Amino acid sequence: MKILMVCLGNICRSPLAHGILKQKVKDKQLNWIVESAGTGDWHIGEAPDRRAIAIAKKYGVDISGQRARHFQPAFFNEYDLIFVMDRQNFADVCAQAENKDDLEKVQLFLDNDIVPDPYFDDNLFDPVFQMIDKRCTEVIAKVSPSS
Repeated sequence: MKILMVCLGNICRSPLAHGILKQKVKDKQLNWIVESAGTGDWHIGEAPDRRAIAIAKKYGVDISGQRARHFQPAFFNEYDLIFVMDRQNFADVCAQAENKDDLEKVQLFLDNDIVPDPYFDDNLFDPVFQMIDKRCTEVIAKVSPSS
């Protein structure tokens, strides 16, 4: 299983989802690859936001080694599932799909809801971490037949 987490800049939400799910996958000894990207290209090569790194570290997840990437249409061929954090990310990713198979890989991470972007509000990082953490547990239960 190869999963891609996508948000706007790939420095807050998707790195948290990437790191949290990757840690849970490792703990459950699943043979999954988890990565992340952003629909915007202005942070390419940068580490996650310092606040995202700090909140992840607080809960025992190290995301400091991640580097922001820009979403590419080729990712449809590389990943089995593409989780997006909000409706604009969903629209931006779907706009790059070449066919129905590509579109079927794209899902809102929180089913019919969005993960709020904490970039402009320091107080959102902890609740966003909790929201993502809970959903990552659900993703494993839903996708992995042995969990």
